[in-house]
Amino acid sequence: MGMWRFPLSHAGALLFCLYPLITAIEVPLHLNQPPTITKQSAKNHIVDPRDNILIECEAKGFPFPTFTWTRNGKFFNIAKDTRVSMARRSGTLNIDFRSGGRREDYEGEYQCFVRNEFGTALSNKILLQVSRSSLWPKETLDPVVVEEGSSLVLQCNPPPGLPPPVIFWMSSAIEPIHQDKRVSQGLNGDLYFSNVMLPDSRTDYSCNARFHFTHTIQQKVPFNLKVLSKNPRNESFFLNHTDMYSAQGITEKIPSFMVPSGTSSRKVALRGEDLLMECIASGVPAPDIMWFKKGGELPSGKVKFENFNKTLRITDVSDEDSGDYFCMASNKMGLTRHPISVLVMAAPYWLDEPKNLVLAPSESGSLVCRANGTPKPMIQWLVNGEPIEIAPENPNRDVAGDTLIFRDSQIGSSAVYQCNASNEHGYLLANAFVSILDMAPRMLGQRNQLIRVIETNRTRLDCPFFGSPIPMLRWFKNGQGSNLDGGNYRVHENGSLEMNSTQKEDQGIYTCVATNILGKAESQVRLEVKDGTRIMKGPDDQIVKRGSTTRLDCRIKSDPSLKLTVSWLKDGSPLYLGNRMRKDEGSLTIHGVTEKDQGVYTCIASTELDQVSASAHLTVQAASAPTSRMTSLPKDKPDPPRDLELTDLTERGARLTWVTGDDNNSPITDFIIQFEEDRYQPRTWHNLSTVRSNVNSAVLKLAPYVNYQFRVLAVNELGSSLPSTPSERYQTNGAPPEINPSGVRGVGSIKNNMEITWTPLNATQAYGPNLRYNVIWRQRNTGESWKNVTVRTSKHVVVQTPVYVPYEIKVQSENDFGRGPEPHVIIGYSGEDLPSAPRYLRVRQPNMQSIIVEWGPPEHPNGILTGYNLQYQPFNGSRTGRMMQETFSPNQTKFTLMRKDPLSRYRFFLKARTQVGEGEATKAESPVIVNEAYTKSQVDIATQGWFIGLMCAVALLVLILLIVCFIKRSKGGKYPVREKKDVPLGPEDQKEDDGSFDYSDEDNKPLQGSQTSLDGTIKQQESDDSLVDYGEGGDGQFNEDGSFIGQYTVKKDKDETEGNESSEATSPVNAIYSLA
Repeated sequence: MGMWRFPLSHAGALLFCLYPLITAIEVPLHLNQPPTITKQSAKNHIVDPRDNILIECEAKGFPFPTFTWTRNGKFFNIAKDTRVSMARRSGTLNIDFRSGGRREDYEGEYQCFVRNEFGTALSNKILLQVSRSSLWPKETLDPVVVEEGSSLVLQCNPPPGLPPPVIFWMSSAIEPIHQDKRVSQGLNGDLYFSNVMLPDSRTDYSCNARFHFTHTIQQKVPFNLKVLSKNPRNESFFLNHTDMYSAQGITEKIPSFMVPSGTSSRKVALRGEDLLMECIASGVPAPDIMWFKKGGELPSGKVKFENFNKTLRITDVSDEDSGDYFCMASNKMGLTRHPISVLVMAAPYWLDEPKNLVLAPSESGSLVCRANGTPKPMIQWLVNGEPIEIAPENPNRDVAGDTLIFRDSQIGSSAVYQCNASNEHGYLLANAFVSILDMAPRMLGQRNQLIRVIETNRTRLDCPFFGSPIPMLRWFKNGQGSNLDGGNYRVHENGSLEMNSTQKEDQGIYTCVATNILGKAESQVRLEVKDGTRIMKGPDDQIVKRGSTTRLDCRIKSDPSLKLTVSWLKDGSPLYLGNRMRKDEGSLTIHGVTEKDQGVYTCIASTELDQVSASAHLTVQAASAPTSRMTSLPKDKPDPPRDLELTDLTERGARLTWVTGDDNNSPITDFIIQFEEDRYQPRTWHNLSTVRSNVNSAVLKLAPYVNYQFRVLAVNELGSSLPSTPSERYQTNGAPPEINPSGVRGVGSIKNNMEITWTPLNATQAYGPNLRYNVIWRQRNTGESWKNVTVRTSKHVVVQTPVYVPYEIKVQSENDFGRGPEPHVIIGYSGEDLPSAPRYLRVRQPNMQSIIVEWGPPEHPNGILTGYNLQYQPFNGSRTGRMMQETFSPNQTKFTLMRKDPLSRYRFFLKARTQVGEGEATKAESPVIVNEAYTKSQVDIATQGWFIGLMCAVALLVLILLIVCFIKRSKGGKYPVREKKDVPLGPEDQKEDDGSFDYSDEDNKPLQGSQTSLDGTIKQQESDDSLVDYGEGGDGQFNEDGSFIGQYTVKKDKDETEGNESSEATSPVNAIYSLA
């Protein structure tokens, strides 16, 4: 803010502070003055690629200034470009592309120069950029395959845009991907999974980028996510289980940060902007994120937690927000922290922005340009757009850092000065002109105004003026007395006179006088104070019969010098009067009332200075025909009681008294007393008690720490009245709770927890602030100590419990005044699991018609047994029958099976069952029974026809073979039997040497080599006869039937033995022959 200096002779005459008055002085536009820029585009000017380009630069000055532009630091010749134009008396550039052209060709840095003969003003440097919405590159994404419980990041990598696009994830059904503390989108647009669950498998994870200026959305190729699970579940599992991890064997993991990376981070924030810090962690279960500031609290009133607490936003960052922060990720497996060091920097910001300075000749003054920032900004002065170091010298001007000092100013030295404050984060540019004028005071507003106001209202009298040197301004009333300032009067910095509460005695003529060394000027304002408009009697709520006539009053008093207008509204809309309605001076009359006339009627009284209103509700009832003279008077619900009063106030009670209203021809039977409290359920009324109609007061029993308000309703045979006007409030003192919550129970939702729940106390049972519950538990019959936790909700989950064990549970209410009574112990149970196998399964077979199955309960039920499932299956050798099933109640341990097939045995599989499901099976088989009873029950096979037929067929076959044998023997010739000699044998006697017999060639052919038996082809093989053992290690064979009596093969030489390997083999036929 500039500092001014004045001749002492004038400064001493001021009776109020002149310094703030000067800052609001504006030079009238018809007076000579340097240019002032009034409008310009933003420093970063991004334009829609579909529209023409507008770069704004508007200014004022006298004479009216001219406009020129530079582009990228060089003169921009608008006349040479047919697309570019400027409107008359405007510097705004309009670049038209209707005839073609590329908008990108005009990107660059623009600056507007505004000139007249008294100086040059500069705009900011405007960086023009055309908005872009790039396409996603074409790509093929492989399916993403992960194991259940693993962390995952689906990378978006959006295309660049100007400004950057807004990122969001959608499915193919154009529905947002559900996000929670486990799955969420990061600030970079990626989709983070703290852990992956089986339902996350889908083929349509699509990242979308929305571009602001073009209103287009670009879509990335969808991700196909496949989640592998060793324990597949259907969808209903996820709806019925709250702890997906431990219940299904997913390895639970301690949290680990996915974002940010590393062991610590550093953030730089700019003052005045929003600081965003992000922490996303993996883990099983999904971690919770909390934020802290080292050595202090998070900035109060500036902190917002976003993205399920994963993002900390600090708005309007200031230097005090620097420091060390850390985020903490925790789940039941543990916690981890990540420190973030925040350094707040600052682009330049104004401490004292230079203002236009008007000086008279020979007067002195200064321009001050003070800016702050981090790092400290550098201050540079320019004059008419040129650095002050190279501008023409002015001996009456001195530069003192951030201050320009002007001494003994002279006509003709007017100029526009620019102050540029800059650091690495940005810059500020301010224009402030110094105008040297010599002018007597002049009044700029309308003279001799008449101001009329309503009594007690706030009033402001304006007196715009100008002069150089800056005039002193004083106010007078009725042309006499001292200057008005103080008390009920206050002079504003622009010279306006304000009265806080105008009274009748403030009427009169007010004169404002502006004075400087060149003269003075004055202006008068006449003030008239009028009476306010008041409704003396407004309309009342009415209940009328259909067809009757009713009148709504609205009697008004207003200032007689003001024109009064009265109008009516029905249900907030202007009322159409029609033929049945008549508006008088002080009322509205309705003839032949119908149901359509029911509603809220509002009377509005208004003058040119003020307006007041009053409303009433009109209720229309159906008319009933009178049955006798006694019933000729119409009956209605009673009028509400009135004038409620509270007396005899104590900590736990009070007496409420009221005045009974009209019963409307139907006796009042009861009064209903209601209360409302404003702490827990504000604006909600509750019934407190009911009293008979013969009393008009009641002693009320009150609860501690309730801010009560009461009302009363009257009741007759037609119903209850409207509520009375509420009584004044009465706050009772607090006390410890007198009762504990009801409905306490402990039930496991999964196998390793127990949920303790209860019905919380209501507002009148709290008895004090900060109602909370002390939850106490211990495992029953183990001797362990009590554990406890204090909560404000109506539920607490005990984790890591054994399976289905009893717990002793207590829940005690507590507030800031103390604890409630000692709570009763209730028994709860932790979560159930699958039962173990039944202890035994016995199968007995008392007879051939039935089997008895008996079993024992499981050794570890792991819950409440709901029954048994028995599966059984008949089998006979390798053949099995259909599997059958029976279910039994938990107290049944025996089952009798009636057999359909006495030859089959049975396999049995028995499983115990709890609410969680079936446990492991115990297996057994029916026994093999071999006894007299069983033998008698068998069929005599010897008497079966098929067996007799088979035996006959075998006998017939043996007979045929014997016949063939005898025929063969009858055809054989005589043969010599050689005695064993020592003489060598000839080749023709080779067979004799083998101890074989000589048949004729024709007869022997079928018996040579391998013989075909009844069972197929038998290969040549050595004899199995034990006589071979009597040889001398040779391979002697016997071939003739019956010829083995005392005959043995003779040992041969090696060569002879090798030459006789084709001896006839023994065959089944030979064996038959020998039987003959």
